[in-house]
Amino acid sequence: MKFRELGLDNRLMKNLDHYSFKSATEIQQQAIPVALAGKDLLASSKTGSGKTLAFVLPMLHKALKSKAFSAKDPRGVILAPTRELARQVYGELRTMLGGLSYTATLIVGGENFNDQVKALRKYPRFIVATPGRLADHLEHRSLFLDGLDTLVLDEADRMLDLGFAPELRRIHNLAKHRRRQTLMFSATLDHAEVHDMAMEMLNNPKRISIDSANAHHTDIEQKFYLCDHLDHKEAILHRLIEEADYNQVMIFTATRSDTERLTAELNKNNLKAVALSGGLTQTQRNTIMSQFERTVFKILVTTDIASRGIDIANVSHVINFDMPKHTEEYVHRVGRTGRAGNKGMAHSLVGPKDWDSFKRVESFLQQDLSFDVLEGLKGKFKGLKPKKPAFKGKGGKPVKKATAQKKVAKKSVKRDKTFHTNVAVGDAVFIPKKKTPPKVDSDD
Repeated sequence: MKFRELGLDNRLMKNLDHYSFKSATEIQQQAIPVALAGKDLLASSKTGSGKTLAFVLPMLHKALKSKAFSAKDPRGVILAPTRELARQVYGELRTMLGGLSYTATLIVGGENFNDQVKALRKYPRFIVATPGRLADHLEHRSLFLDGLDTLVLDEADRMLDLGFAPELRRIHNLAKHRRRQTLMFSATLDHAEVHDMAMEMLNNPKRISIDSANAHHTDIEQKFYLCDHLDHKEAILHRLIEEADYNQVMIFTATRSDTERLTAELNKNNLKAVALSGGLTQTQRNTIMSQFERTVFKILVTTDIASRGIDIANVSHVINFDMPKHTEEYVHRVGRTGRAGNKGMAHSLVGPKDWDSFKRVESFLQQDLSFDVLEGLKGKFKGLKPKKPAFKGKGGKPVKKATAQKKVAKKSVKRDKTFHTNVAVGDAVFIPKKKTPPKVDSDD
């Protein structure tokens, strides 16, 4: 389906034509007509499916075709879980605002709060923000959402996983315009908290699910390697990079310290690598991402902060040095490659500490995953056997099998059957106590 068949405003069509956007993706084909009809939307689609335009285009179309409820309040707010994803969405929004008389601003943590207050005093019509920082501005009354037209929650599952539920509820309560439209996008609709939040914030939403998160990505080849220990992992990592015909590589680790350590080792081998983690300032993170996008660096070593919102066509390889804690993050990490019709390669290193995460990923993908071996780097680790559940007795406490099968006879309790004579004193009944002679101190 062509974008022209969706009934979008001609001014938006000019921008789409300028950037050679002709055909709509499946999520765009299904989501845009629902949003244009003014209905609330709860949608799910895999990474790289084009969902950003699926909510940006109807939000702008609504602003172009209807009168604002307030001259000062923003018409549209887009919330994203991370600064990197917010910045990516903001870039696409700015692209579609070309030639229009609307302004937009980016409000994320890690940047100067007072500068953001000054930007908000110019009354931008559209805001892209992270929930925490936007909630801070609402609390300081530097922003009001009484006249908000459209509220978009991008990657709602990730926002809830990061603990932003209180901020989302605060934003929702302060933007309770009776004609507000809410568009919620999530990697999966099976997320319990997403369902509860949708019931609370959306009004009779239309549900759309395109290519579930565990669907196989045909443009990405995935390989897994068993590793004995940290040194073995590093040896396999170096071999993969040496043998790979790559454009750019993203390496995902579990901790900030690992990003710095691996980056230092790669640079010792004259490889252009840079580390990105949550410990850096926002300015540093922006600089690093800008340099990576311009291919100043060939290798980006990062934590999960870059697993979403990074849309760089040159990323040909993704390496999971550590398996992710959250199963859905595997899909988002791998989805950084194989974009825009390009082929991608994803390698995952699985050690003893990664085994449980690997099995969860295998279950999530609904595939029997096999392991590859690099010549000369075959390890001894073959995986962990599943733990047998312990037999549980009363109170749910595990007990030994032998003890559980044996029935121990109850010991008879001896009872005091001595007869005592009761003496009545008024209405009270008591048992007289035997008097004992007082002790006499002795000089002996």
